[in-house]
Amino acid sequence: MNAARQVLALAGGVGGGKLARGLAAVLLPDNLTLVVNTADDFVHLGLHISPDIDSVLYALADLNDSVQGWGLAGDTDHVMDALARLGGDTWFKLRDRDLATHLLRTQKISEGYSLSQVTQLIADRLGVGHRVAPMTDAPVSSVVDTERGYLAFQDYFVRQRCAPIFYGVRFEGAALAEPSAAFVAALECADAIVICPSNPFLSIDPILALVGVRAHLESSRAPVIAVSPIVGGNAVKGPLAKMMGERKIPPTSLSIARHYSSMVQGWLIDAADRDEAAAIESLGCAVRVTRTLMTTPEDKSQLAEAALDFAADLARQNS
Repeated sequence: MNAARQVLALAGGVGGGKLARGLAAVLLPDNLTLVVNTADDFVHLGLHISPDIDSVLYALADLNDSVQGWGLAGDTDHVMDALARLGGDTWFKLRDRDLATHLLRTQKISEGYSLSQVTQLIADRLGVGHRVAPMTDAPVSSVVDTERGYLAFQDYFVRQRCAPIFYGVRFEGAALAEPSAAFVAALECADAIVICPSNPFLSIDPILALVGVRAHLESSRAPVIAVSPIVGGNAVKGPLAKMMGERKIPPTSLSIARHYSSMVQGWLIDAADRDEAAAIESLGCAVRVTRTLMTTPEDKSQLAEAALDFAADLARQNS
């Protein structure tokens, strides 16, 4: 296990789930807090769906579908098939065993549980020992600006498969939303902060939009380390490269570093992008080149170790 004391990781989506699993493999439960984007949460078929939280929880429980990147491995579609026969709404697929998570979450929220409380409950029942916390207990919603107008996030992302041209995204409710209690506690005691290789526009920016979060990271005594979600001019998974192209932003690690600006002190980039290291360093960031593709459990653990070692080195340099 890594000797790091307290680590805070910001995560969302498939890339977040992968690095979360790596960090959990090398850190004891008391040493890691994973704060997860909830701006893509929504109510569907009467159920409260938290896609990014579930992706991280399933990854930590070794239950995730590693092929499609979301949901439970080996799950089935009997409910959706039956709903389709009845003419119901099936554009957002809720698979059979995955439904149990949404049912329990919805029940507990109706009983007065906060999202933080029900997330902890589900984590406990899945055998996840590391703390997983929503970014906030307040409602925040991503609304995507596209050529077809403003679209609710899941409408853009799932129903329309990210086809409309992407202009930007706003986070309704974020300006008044306080970070969750676990997030605040982790910010205050973190010795290292890791930004996972999640989509910056859709998964990390909502977290940064919460009251006081960006300012705290910019002034943090703990080094902030980020893993680039771009490898060789493309996103490992998801629509990030397409979105960047539609905003006339080159799909490079350098562009991602410029997006986060001075908030990040250290960047981990893939060997395929080593030629960008000097340009990123010119922004005032330290850079390490390593393998950032995570295809095996060993890849996830090794990338986590690389991020933590990098943070420790930067902390020593700054002390």
